[in-house]
Amino acid sequence: MSMAETLAERPGVADAIINALPLPVMIIAADGRIADANVAAEAFFDISVSFLQRNQLRDLVPFGSPLLALVEQVRTRGAPVNEYRVDLGTPRNPGEHVVDLHVAPLPERPGDVIVMLQERTIADKMDRQLTHRGAARGVVALAAMLAHEIKNPLSGIRGAAQLLEQSADDEDRTLTRLICDETDRIVKLVDRMEVFADERPVEREPVNIHVVLDHVKRLAQSGFARHIKFAEEYDPSLPPILANRDQLVQVFLNLVKNAAESIGEDAIDGEIQLTTAFRPGVRLSLPGTKTRVSLPLEFCIKDNGPGVPQDLTPHLFDPFVTTKPSGSGLGLALVAKIIGDHGGIIECESQPRHTIFRVLMPMYAEQDIKAPVLPKATVGRAEKR
Repeated sequence: MSMAETLAERPGVADAIINALPLPVMIIAADGRIADANVAAEAFFDISVSFLQRNQLRDLVPFGSPLLALVEQVRTRGAPVNEYRVDLGTPRNPGEHVVDLHVAPLPERPGDVIVMLQERTIADKMDRQLTHRGAARGVVALAAMLAHEIKNPLSGIRGAAQLLEQSADDEDRTLTRLICDETDRIVKLVDRMEVFADERPVEREPVNIHVVLDHVKRLAQSGFARHIKFAEEYDPSLPPILANRDQLVQVFLNLVKNAAESIGEDAIDGEIQLTTAFRPGVRLSLPGTKTRVSLPLEFCIKDNGPGVPQDLTPHLFDPFVTTKPSGSGLGLALVAKIIGDHGGIIECESQPRHTIFRVLMPMYAEQDIKAPVLPKATVGRAEKR
């Protein structure tokens, strides 16, 4: 007996198979109503199947979504159609929900169409990490060149300006002071970029992430974020991570400072939320090897500021990309480098009053202490378990 005959005779088996699929699947009736949906679709839309069945498809997707046109096209042609990289994020279903669409007719039920969604969010994030790492490598080479070719001449320029200042009148002394100040500013910028070129292994040890986050929160509340409310949502059962504590403090202090500056000093309801969680399912495949690194530890910095402009979000961790009028655009690039050196990834999702910087890190294992420097996770292919 064929599978089709088995499923026809035992519809309960068909339901069990559909519900076991990890991909959201829906049946759209001829009138546009959602006739049925599997468990994954409930999770995707964060709505129960009984509520889904009371809605039209157009109520769940953005206005003018390509999915609506695909459904009509399949009904007209009677043949399957695919569409790739479609965003189904809506106010009811917030955040980035980029999916591949697979739409096909149901011959047994004329007019009905089956829709399957395949989320691309994880794969796209991994692709963006390749870009971030490539950009970081470019900054490493640039930093090494700048340190060698620029700092020495700058020292001579500053020394000459100081000598001129001794014999200059008040008006000219203002100009020599300007030369010294600008030279110092350029040297500081080069010093910051030299951090990218530092490939020396750092000492690592098992670190409790909650101790790091609490320390960062105290620093922030005593200074730049004293006007902002903090909230924590920690998973106390998280294991330690193998990391350099000082570098982790630098990473999360930078992220919290960015969140505070995004909220602004005049906000009366500004809030930063620190969360930790165990999220099994994300694995990273390293190119050239069969090794797969699990990234189950999730640490998030969330804020209710105005958000990051959509055109900047994909490039936020690239060097010299910044939303601050006086920013250098190196802070988040350095954050991405440090997280990458620890074998993890960082990603940002942003919309007004809901910005999340999400860090995914590997778990500390006992044998890791024998080789304290983790391999850099140059991202190749990621998959969900």
